[in-house]
Amino acid sequence: MVVKMAAALRGSLVTLFKGLGGPRWQQLASRPLSVSAGLCSPESPPARADAIFKVTMLPGDGVGPELMTAVKDVFKAGDVPVEFEEFHLSEVQNMASEDKLEQVLTSMKTNKVAIKGKIHTPMEFKGELASYEMRLRRKLDLFANVVHVNSLPGYNTRHNNLDLVIIREQTEGEYSSLEHESVTGVIECLKIITREKSRRIAKFAFDYATKKGRSKVTAVHKANIMKLGDGLFLQSCAEVAQLYPKIKYENIIIDNCCMQLVQNPYQFDVLVMPNLYGNIIDNLAAGLVGGAGVVPGESYSAEYAVFETGARHPFAQAVGRNIANPTAMLLSAANMLRHLNLEYHSHMVSDAVKRVIKQGKVRTGDLGGYATSDEFTRAVIANLAV
Repeated sequence: MVVKMAAALRGSLVTLFKGLGGPRWQQLASRPLSVSAGLCSPESPPARADAIFKVTMLPGDGVGPELMTAVKDVFKAGDVPVEFEEFHLSEVQNMASEDKLEQVLTSMKTNKVAIKGKIHTPMEFKGELASYEMRLRRKLDLFANVVHVNSLPGYNTRHNNLDLVIIREQTEGEYSSLEHESVTGVIECLKIITREKSRRIAKFAFDYATKKGRSKVTAVHKANIMKLGDGLFLQSCAEVAQLYPKIKYENIIIDNCCMQLVQNPYQFDVLVMPNLYGNIIDNLAAGLVGGAGVVPGESYSAEYAVFETGARHPFAQAVGRNIANPTAMLLSAANMLRHLNLEYHSHMVSDAVKRVIKQGKVRTGDLGGYATSDEFTRAVIANLAV
């Protein structure tokens, strides 16, 4: 009986490792499987991972490099089996070029997983409308951005015990980079909405809700004004909703959604929306639970996953001052480990971060404390083994 269980477990593991991509699964699947390993108690820490997972790292601008240092320090202290391929891509620091972009894309396509900081987009027009951030998303087809807005135990805000998810389509909409001056002094800025991509993001949202056991999906729009563009998005969401009868479907106009989030955010579960609305709602919702320093995020395509902070601003005024909050980036890194099926290490990192915040002794300035970034990181490391 035990031998049969071991054989079944091996089959499951082979299927799992195949999903990781590349030759890595062959290496892992060929290793001998111990029967006792499959029967160990949940409390027992697993043996060392059989492989090192390569992950592309883009520190980005602002405090991004400092936050990535915190991630590397915590991973090293926790003996996390991840090796980073680091690339510095920045438009504002003159570290961006077509060659550098191709190097990053090659690494991402090989590794399938990346962690990145905010790549600052200059407001000046220099002949190219699409920023490097947008070009990365398009070339990798990172169409779905997911931000899980979750209250941190021990840190009280006006609304506690929040738990909602914002899913944003991020390859078209207002961020299509299609602008031109039709006549002098008149700029036409095109917003692109397609049925294909609207249905795709709607299906992603409903699949996410199904997988995570959530009960409601709300489509956010402005179809009362943009009757054709947002009307198509809304129609697409309604069509997809019919395929998921067990999940409640609603829609709400973007301006009312902002007000409702501030007044009563508990009414929402999963929200799905076009590009610009998602960018605004991400940051609004982050403010409900502590700000940009505490909310993780991630972006997905059919093949790739990129982990980043949920509310994207470079926090330029904090650069070099050792005051940025590493929480959001560390939680994003923990989510990345879960994506890599490194469940033990994922829980180890996220639990340590949440434990430090709950204890309330070491907090950065944005959470009302006086700790430096380094002090917070050291506190997380000290809690890894607790």
